[in-house]
Amino acid sequence: MTNDQKSTAHFNVAQLRVDLWNRLRSEVQSIVSDTWESAKNTNHKKEALELLKNLAAVEQYYSFPGSKKVKKLQKSLEREEYVAVSRSVAEFVRQLVSDSYRSNPQFMKYKEEENQEDEGTEQAPRGARKNYFEVLFVDNLSKNEEEALRRKIGELREKDEHLVYDITVQRSFQDALIALLINFNIQSVVIRYAPPFKSGEINELLRPFLEKVIELDYSERSEEELGPILGKIIKQFRPELDVYYVTDTALQNLKDSTLKNFRRIFYRKDDIQELHLAILRGIRERYKTPFYTALKEYSKKPVGVFHAMPISRGNSVFKSRWIRDFGEFYGRNICLAETSSTSGGLDSLLQPTGTLKEAQEMASRAYGSRETFFVTNGTSTSNKIVQQALVEPGDLVLIDRDCHKSHHYGLVLAGALPVYLDSYPIEKYSMYGAVPLHEIKKTLLELKSAGRLDNVKMLLLTNCTFDGLVYNVEKVMEEVLAIKPDVIFLWDEAWFAFAGFTYTYKQRTGMFVANKLYNKYRSDSYRDRYKNHIESLSGDEVPSMPDPGKVKIRVYATQSTHKTLTSFRQGSMIHVWDEDFRRLVSDSFQEAYMTHTSTSPNYQILASLDAGRRQVQFEGYELVEKSVELAMSVRAKIHDHPVLKKYFRVLTVRDFIPDEFRPSGLDEYYTDQGGWNRMEDAWEHDEFVLDPTKITLAVGLSGIDGDTFKNKYLMDQYNIQINKTSRNSILFMTSIGTTRGSVAYLINTLLHIAGNLDEELPALNKKEKDIVEQRITSLMEDVPPLPDFSHFHSSFQAVKGVPGGDIRKAYFLAYRQENCEYIALDECLDILENGRELVSTTFVIPYPPGFPVLVPGQVISREIIRFLLVLDVKEIHGYRPELGVKVFKEKVLGTTETISAPTEVKTQED
Repeated sequence: MTNDQKSTAHFNVAQLRVDLWNRLRSEVQSIVSDTWESAKNTNHKKEALELLKNLAAVEQYYSFPGSKKVKKLQKSLEREEYVAVSRSVAEFVRQLVSDSYRSNPQFMKYKEEENQEDEGTEQAPRGARKNYFEVLFVDNLSKNEEEALRRKIGELREKDEHLVYDITVQRSFQDALIALLINFNIQSVVIRYAPPFKSGEINELLRPFLEKVIELDYSERSEEELGPILGKIIKQFRPELDVYYVTDTALQNLKDSTLKNFRRIFYRKDDIQELHLAILRGIRERYKTPFYTALKEYSKKPVGVFHAMPISRGNSVFKSRWIRDFGEFYGRNICLAETSSTSGGLDSLLQPTGTLKEAQEMASRAYGSRETFFVTNGTSTSNKIVQQALVEPGDLVLIDRDCHKSHHYGLVLAGALPVYLDSYPIEKYSMYGAVPLHEIKKTLLELKSAGRLDNVKMLLLTNCTFDGLVYNVEKVMEEVLAIKPDVIFLWDEAWFAFAGFTYTYKQRTGMFVANKLYNKYRSDSYRDRYKNHIESLSGDEVPSMPDPGKVKIRVYATQSTHKTLTSFRQGSMIHVWDEDFRRLVSDSFQEAYMTHTSTSPNYQILASLDAGRRQVQFEGYELVEKSVELAMSVRAKIHDHPVLKKYFRVLTVRDFIPDEFRPSGLDEYYTDQGGWNRMEDAWEHDEFVLDPTKITLAVGLSGIDGDTFKNKYLMDQYNIQINKTSRNSILFMTSIGTTRGSVAYLINTLLHIAGNLDEELPALNKKEKDIVEQRITSLMEDVPPLPDFSHFHSSFQAVKGVPGGDIRKAYFLAYRQENCEYIALDECLDILENGRELVSTTFVIPYPPGFPVLVPGQVISREIIRFLLVLDVKEIHGYRPELGVKVFKEKVLGTTETISAPTEVKTQED
């Protein structure tokens, strides 16, 4: 760990805040219990007052309970009203932990005099659903002015309004950013007049979490400039929020950039009612779910069904004597909403003009794209749609070899020529990492030397990988665009859909970086720097900056919404940030979309994508931060527990990412001595980072392989589902749906398993113990080396001596059985020793690791055969053990031009 790397006992402010309140509850309860022991009472009271001091520093950024109630508790404690304080603190803790203050909020009537006691409450009628949020006012108000503002807003509040808000006032630029960073309830921001820059005082407990805020220095700017600057930063940091500006600057003197960063601008003389109504309108607009709402309304209509789908309205189910239980299990609404109608408020996915079009446009704004498309049959289909829309036969696509198989099949369909890129291996755990940037650039420069750079159409990378490796998207795009300024990027973000809703993660997403680079390359400052850079080069030195006159930002991201956000299974989205989309791609994209999309898309999936978008716009920031916090708590618990760490180990950043790719020096998220290491610097600068919500647990020390641990123990005995295993590890994931209860259950389950092992192992005889030790050695040390991609056979090379192969040609050549034969796996090495080349006819995909070790047309190397021979997994797609490896006959290779016409290859001269 580097010297400047900060650590803390808490992972985030939310965890610190709850811990402070829980500790306060414990102290004041002890005061009540120990009133007859004056010495103890004094110590508890001293500790409680110190906790309240720290809580006042934290609660100033929240409306509930807020610093005002904390100060009231301080006064009550000093007056020795211990029982009343204990009850109040217990109630605050209950409401904070249960979130009940948000589901049924209570709002105090504001009094004209600050010292007047609160009397009565405005409480929602029992059973009424209220959507509570907070509005941040940034203004250097006096206490009296703040109370007056609260009163005015309280008077405007409608009793029947389901949108209910309270306000938090921050009096400086820094305090406003702190509130936005730690207060998840804030949904709107009002920047009024000219706030000062510096915070009065930042509590030392909070400082470790606020480095990025403290680093920002606008102290030299005038107060009149700070409002627009703050609006711009909010749009980058939390773009989902509605931001309003109150100013005295004449309209003609407002800069375009200022107008762009605010939803609406008000003037001091404007009535507060207009601002109040604008705030509610902004929330209502985000709350809209066009398609989901239309589907709900449709389900309520009395409809006569004379088209396909007998299940529509549930008639074929609820009138049945034999499958009525099916309807009772799923409920009547799912049948009422089942239809193939595209009218009556509904819409056609293939050519949307109404509610689906509006839903996709709202998703586009939420995810930061220029275009967003819903897909109802998974990201496998999304990947094929994008490839078919963008690449043609003969185009070269640089692609990580261990990406999802849908990409490989997409290349077969499109006829593009893959240039496979090797990821670095993590051999100890039978995994691959990610593709180093130097490997990508080296391949591009090889193609440039061969005169093939013009044929490179796309770079396709998985971000993040199944195991949690995340690229430095900005660095990759910048350095690749410096070599190939018009290349298209396809970022497979199947496991990263959640990343756009918290700033640390967002920086490494395709859509965020596309927008950032587009604006950067259009700026005068970048053009000046590029000019100076070019003038500084000598001889044949290659520029390391993209040419702003040639560069194009063309970025696509495919996301499995259902994997990490709220959606029914197979709900996926395609996000597009391509400045040439409408001019060059829209027609071919529509054709590809029509090719792969059903004419009968599942409306429930579409409605869930629409509702899921609403969720992430309102609570995505909070839920993602909580899912990271829960993942970190799992890591810490397993790391610290003396029994668990005997058999299990959570793999760290160091296990996954070699030192050369981590200039930050961050090698693990949690240590015994230092607690939590801050990860922000690593996520900003390192070439690769590890997504902490992907928790890889090494189980080999237990003597149990990953597949057995998953099925026999977790699934069969404890009903715990996981996604992935390797020979000696299993992968857990936390998501926005993970609860603290499920985390506790997981830890308890691992404790049961470890406890059973503790009981079983001492009872073994010497021979049995030797077998267990041998098994552990086999799992943890005798690991088969992972093979790299070999090369395409000369019959299937795009151009001799140059990376890239005609996978489509080999794929369809294998359709003729007379061209193929099977060879037993254990005979392959001898055949290779005798000089024959074996060429695969199929994709061979072992699970795990779950990616092709062989593709059609690839030469089978000795390393690949050795890897397959020692694999002890049960599932290998494309390989039948009773038959052997399927290869091309020797007589076919070298004569393929007479059997299958080669795909036309474009050359530099073309």
